[in-house]
Amino acid sequence: MIYLDNNATTPLDKSIKEALYNTDFWGNASSMYSKGREAFAAVEDARHYVATLLGADDDEIIFTSGASESNNTVFNLPFNGRIITTAIEHPSIKECVAYHRSQGKNITVIGADKNGMAKLSELEDALKEGNVSLVSVMSANNESGAIQPFAKASELAHKYGALFHTDATQAIGKVKINVKKNNIDYLSFSGHKIYGPKGVGVLYVKKNSPFRPFINGGHQENGKRAGTYNVNSIYGLGLAVKILLDEKSDNDRLWDLREKLRKGILNLIPDVRVNSPKGKKDCLPGTLNVSFPRAEGESILLFLDNEGICVSTGSACATGSLEPSYVLLSQGVPIEDAHGSIRFSIGRYNSESDIDKVLEVLPPIIKKLRSWSTR
Repeated sequence: MIYLDNNATTPLDKSIKEALYNTDFWGNASSMYSKGREAFAAVEDARHYVATLLGADDDEIIFTSGASESNNTVFNLPFNGRIITTAIEHPSIKECVAYHRSQGKNITVIGADKNGMAKLSELEDALKEGNVSLVSVMSANNESGAIQPFAKASELAHKYGALFHTDATQAIGKVKINVKKNNIDYLSFSGHKIYGPKGVGVLYVKKNSPFRPFINGGHQENGKRAGTYNVNSIYGLGLAVKILLDEKSDNDRLWDLREKLRKGILNLIPDVRVNSPKGKKDCLPGTLNVSFPRAEGESILLFLDNEGICVSTGSACATGSLEPSYVLLSQGVPIEDAHGSIRFSIGRYNSESDIDKVLEVLPPIIKKLRSWSTR
């Protein structure tokens, strides 16, 4: 199998899989006896690794079930003023916006340009209107791979007296983020996007920032998130972060594979549209979103799956919906092209031979589907 859907989820790192198999922190990390203290130590080690990666203090890190919970926690804080976010955010924020609007909350959604970047001019115009409590701009987009101007957005938010949150789920390990230097108040990410376990994530909350627990019922996480610690998964997340801290970045290799795929598709298949930014500084290194007009995305996905190749038609969280990607539509991709889009997301365990295989089987698939569409 050739797995090219790493933006949806990554395979568990082999060394982490082995460590989790050989370790079982089954003790309650809130208990004082030895098995509890052993589990608690594993949690605190992971917390320190995460804090080091983000440039934060240990006590600013809260473990959650994933970035969706972290995002919901921030959006459910008792802000009195308006919230500003973007049209290209993950569904866990998009649906928060829909809910809070239904409850009468004033939320402004700014657009994106043709490269999938949040429009900072719209952000500043919205901030100038006043009474803004929170600005939320993701660090990098999960569908297009566009790296967002989150540092500038943070600067603008604070200039006008607002707090700043970023969903960094796709960026962690690929884009340098320092919460102190970038003046970030809240940050979210998930373990399963960085070769760690599923069901565990992080919420960074800057000291003295407004906060209210989203889940109540216990004293865990210094009273900020109730529930018995998911120690094994937190331990695995810590190991995934430690790998990012200890090992050389894989970004250059991923970019080279991405460029091989992009150039190969453009050379071998006529009439395609690349929806991801072209520049290295503007796009996640392993992400390539391409539209194939006159070929349905779901059909392309299934034909590739028959060849043992896993890709996505967009955000994994939107799977099951026949609606075209709202992210692509937001950046001006025509609805017909959005329906024929495929996201290739390359990861740690992909090789050049994987790309060669895709370039071998994809052109005849597109040719076949287009011939059917003209019948």
